[in-house]
Amino acid sequence: MKRLAATIASLVLLASSVAHAQQGAATSGPSTRPGMLTLDDVRAVSPALETYAQGRIDGDLWKRPGLSPRDRSIVTVAALIARNQPVEMPRHVTLALDNGVKPGELSEIITHLAFYSGWANAMTAVAVTKEIFAQRRITADLLPPASPKPLPLDEATEARRATAVAQTFGAVAPGVVQYTTDVLFKDLWLRPDLAPRDRSLVTVSALLASGQVAQIPFHLNRAMDNGLTREQASEALTHLAFYAGWPNAFSALPVFKEVFEKRPG
Repeated sequence: MKRLAATIASLVLLASSVAHAQQGAATSGPSTRPGMLTLDDVRAVSPALETYAQGRIDGDLWKRPGLSPRDRSIVTVAALIARNQPVEMPRHVTLALDNGVKPGELSEIITHLAFYSGWANAMTAVAVTKEIFAQRRITADLLPPASPKPLPLDEATEARRATAVAQTFGAVAPGVVQYTTDVLFKDLWLRPDLAPRDRSLVTVSALLASGQVAQIPFHLNRAMDNGLTREQASEALTHLAFYAGWPNAFSALPVFKEVFEKRPG
């Protein structure tokens, strides 16, 4: 336990150092807030990129009707954490709060992505989000508790999932199989302060952003079972083409297509 605590403390310090270093690098020029690039900063390096940012991103993509601004913020924050890109995080964590994502939901997104994108990526997000929470006077007592009352577990569905995974991979890595059941699906996924639909949206976004297409079918189906519509899933994929890159979006396109075609209705 002491070794685990020391490791977590080291990761927090490392993530904080990385975030502050990258934030410092972004403050030169016209920027007025650490860690946030202005359009003047972008124009000084790439006038074309600044034009795309204003026209295609802010003026078009974020205004498309298939996904709400709140959902777009969730997708974007998930992608930035999954790709460990702290320079854009301050702007988009702030925008997420402005777009209606609750502080507790942001807290849960970071916690969730520690498991789906890695501990260090989550710690980087902690270092960035801590500053924004402090500016907005969001304190720990306003965030979800460490051990809330869990959501009800769908016993039959979870039993089928656990049995299939155990039969396929139990002999390869029984520890992974056990933690997947005990920590992820019987704990993390049952935390109530991020709706199952939003938790699925975070997961699919992170998987697409990090190029983990093999995991998308299960989680995209789960997302749609949890209430994500086909239009919303399609629009999330479109949004992520800009924030995760066209190759990741095109690698995911056949997977989304197959899921859509196999679902009833």
